[in-house]
Amino acid sequence: MKFLKLIRYQNLLMLAFMQVLFRYAFLKLQNIPLALADWQYGLLILSTVLIAAAGYVINNIMDVASDTINKPKDVVIGKGITETAAYNIYITLNITGVAIGCYLSNVIMRPSFAVLFILIATLLYFYATALKQIMVLGNIVVALLLASSVVIIGVFDLFPATNSENQAQMASFFSILTDYALFAFMINLIREIIKDIEDVDGDYNQGMNTLPIAIGNRRAAIIALVLAIFSFILLLLYCNKYFVENGLFFVTFYAFAFVLAPLLYFIVKIYGAKSKKDFHHLSTVLKLILLFGILSIVVITFNIRYNA
Repeated sequence: MKFLKLIRYQNLLMLAFMQVLFRYAFLKLQNIPLALADWQYGLLILSTVLIAAAGYVINNIMDVASDTINKPKDVVIGKGITETAAYNIYITLNITGVAIGCYLSNVIMRPSFAVLFILIATLLYFYATALKQIMVLGNIVVALLLASSVVIIGVFDLFPATNSENQAQMASFFSILTDYALFAFMINLIREIIKDIEDVDGDYNQGMNTLPIAIGNRRAAIIALVLAIFSFILLLLYCNKYFVENGLFFVTFYAFAFVLAPLLYFIVKIYGAKSKKDFHHLSTVLKLILLFGILSIVVITFNIRYNA
């Protein structure tokens, strides 16, 4: 159980679930060729999960002091798992994840793509050791890394199977994945700011320079509010252009009920949020918005097939 807490298995399960959905509830149901066999795609998920797990391990190692203040019940290092053991786990997870990524890059005959896995693993290390202490930059890096876990599906499963005959069709599917990656980036960027507000006490004691430490909780919350309003408007325009105008009314209902309405709830609630409990609740709301947003790919796929 200590090991599972160390790698934050709930987040890893959500990551794997998201990648399974995009392939088997979306891409597999389209009349297009895919570059990876099912077992190879399983390896892609495994590689992504292992590198993400390594990122959580190094983050936990570096955050022991601040987590002791912010989340004492979640501290694992020194309470069942030594720091040395944690470093060994981190190295093993990273080497295995990157090695699988290198293998898959050769499978699709794009060996240079292995750089993606090395870059992600490197960014996760620098985030934990340095970037998270830099105002806003750390938040952007984490949001980009989550978005990359969506884009990488297109890079390894769509791009290698693209030819002159299906280029336009494959580009449209890659564009959909990119839209979801942008959605994941926006919601996770807001959530990272909220988490920084929630953890401000421990981060301050560690000498970090997060957004709420630099400008105060209230101003940081206002920035999160502005980003949420901007995201809400973009999603509203997106729903109108791609769902309403194409007669996908069930998808439109789903988007309003499970993505836009919760985001509107977040916008209303953040204005009066003050306590750590308030911001923890808002962080959970954003996590649910992200989950239901990803699940919309299932609704979209089946609504299109039903209309067809």
